[in-house]
Amino acid sequence: MDQLLFGSAGVPHSARVRSTAVGINRIAELGLGCMEIEFVQGVRMGEATTREVAQVATATGVRLSVHAPYYINLNAHDPEKLKASLQRLLQAARTGALCGAETVVVHTAFFLGDPPEEVYQRVKQRLQEVVSQLRQENNRILIRPEVMGKGSEFGSLDEVLALCAETEGLAPAIDVAHLHAREGKINSYPEFAAVLEQVQGRLGKAGLDNLHIHFSGIRYGAKGEISHLNLRESDFNYVELLKALRDFKAKGMVVCESPNLEEDALLLQATYNELLKTG
Repeated sequence: MDQLLFGSAGVPHSARVRSTAVGINRIAELGLGCMEIEFVQGVRMGEATTREVAQVATATGVRLSVHAPYYINLNAHDPEKLKASLQRLLQAARTGALCGAETVVVHTAFFLGDPPEEVYQRVKQRLQEVVSQLRQENNRILIRPEVMGKGSEFGSLDEVLALCAETEGLAPAIDVAHLHAREGKINSYPEFAAVLEQVQGRLGKAGLDNLHIHFSGIRYGAKGEISHLNLRESDFNYVELLKALRDFKAKGMVVCESPNLEEDALLLQATYNELLKTG
């Protein structure tokens, strides 16, 4: 990817119809560059719809990602729950690929009281199994474990980058709001630059050339994330993060998860473009 693209997590609120294809067209009308298809409550998209979505995305030039269902825990103790988790991830990846998506984002696991090192190894093994199955099907979609916002959830920045460095077919989904809530209230240019340096250190320049970033304001407490906020209603220093992304020449997708979706996506894009002019 040769630039940083901005878009929304799901169909923009201003779309005339709540459908993925119409949402992609609306993204293009707004002058945004990407959209994440939200399968978070389950993958409910038929083959005819996937073909339509792929056609609209190609025609508009809008880049797509998908978000796998929330009901996934690759550290599940119950064999049936684990099997269902793996199938949900595979289904999201298969449907996403038919839509033309490049990436499937996933909340990988909960610790459930288990030692972090054991959970890491289980998650790694199960993601390797998923990638292997997809490659057998000639599906090249990237699986992106997400940096999470609560201490009970597997997915610190270190854990995610280690997984991606050690496992083919994985790349990180860096939720900067979750980082802000979880990783010591990261909220300044030096801290954002250190995150990008960590990405480059573990994944090389290629890691910065194909970022997938979730972006929003966030309400947080002692245990991390509570809820998302619109950027201007939060304490999140988004201008400093955009400066760091500019200075590191980052490329990829920035997906806005604020409640107002496209409004904050447009704010981010406009701010970033102004920073490019002044930088």
